[in-house]
Amino acid sequence: MAASKCTRLTGALSRQLLDSVDSVLFDCDGVIWRGDQAIPGAPEVINSLKKNGKRVFFVTNNSTKTRQMYADKLGKLGFDATADEVFGTAYCSAVYLKNVCKLDGKVYLIGSNAMRQELEDVGIHPLGVGPDPISGVQKDWANIPLDKEVQAVLVGFDEHFSYMKLNRALQYLCNPDCQFVGTNTDTRLPLEGGKAVPGTGCLLRAVETAAQRRAQVVGKPGNFMFECVATQFSLDPERCLMVGDRLDTDIMLGSNCGLKTLLTLTGVSTVAEAEANRKSECPDRQKMVPDFYIDSIADILPALQA
Repeated sequence: MAASKCTRLTGALSRQLLDSVDSVLFDCDGVIWRGDQAIPGAPEVINSLKKNGKRVFFVTNNSTKTRQMYADKLGKLGFDATADEVFGTAYCSAVYLKNVCKLDGKVYLIGSNAMRQELEDVGIHPLGVGPDPISGVQKDWANIPLDKEVQAVLVGFDEHFSYMKLNRALQYLCNPDCQFVGTNTDTRLPLEGGKAVPGTGCLLRAVETAAQRRAQVVGKPGNFMFECVATQFSLDPERCLMVGDRLDTDIMLGSNCGLKTLLTLTGVSTVAEAEANRKSECPDRQKMVPDFYIDSIADILPALQA
């Protein structure tokens, strides 16, 4: 398709784009739903893509839900979706530790019950979920008992993150053979009304700073999440479209993996930010320029129904 970057997707161009792909990967929040409400028209788009023979996948940096929890939410909101089409960082982190790190021991987990469940489902035993209240003094903290079977530290979103969890992660990571993995580097989680709360990236940066080590990051914009989908479903990157609302995660993932990219304006990023990246000479910012943008994914429904 001969179109310049950051082109508004309309009419015949929508049909050309859809004809050029076999698989569509969607981010979730800000793209197909906001909070607990579906973006108007989004279920019809997803369901129509499937009726037109396209494969659809859901790729999210959120580590607080299992694949089945996401499938349940999708179904409740009217989307035709199954758990094996969902690739969240809880699941992908478990796959990474099992298949890439070849882990056969335990994991110290700063994260959610959903992460615990996904780890257990692949045969990995996690420690650390839930509150870890402070006790003792500094000498005690530096000499806390460690489980000798722990072979990795995994950091995801954890509402119980605390000084003691940070310290425990540090003590494990003082062992250079202990592997260090993070779900994602998103520093802020946007909420309705322009509000935000700290994201996993803040927790991961704290652990990296304390341990003086860098984590292997599983989530977007790194390649692993797409590789996870592509390996299981034999995807051709040139025949895939990544749809997202964030330039620094969704669009950059697409650029990193050689996918076509579509920015939807129902979430975080704006066309003005994309245009500023396009005019920049910075290679990393160039990766944050979508091939196309659209006000809402509902706008492609006419092309699907034509």
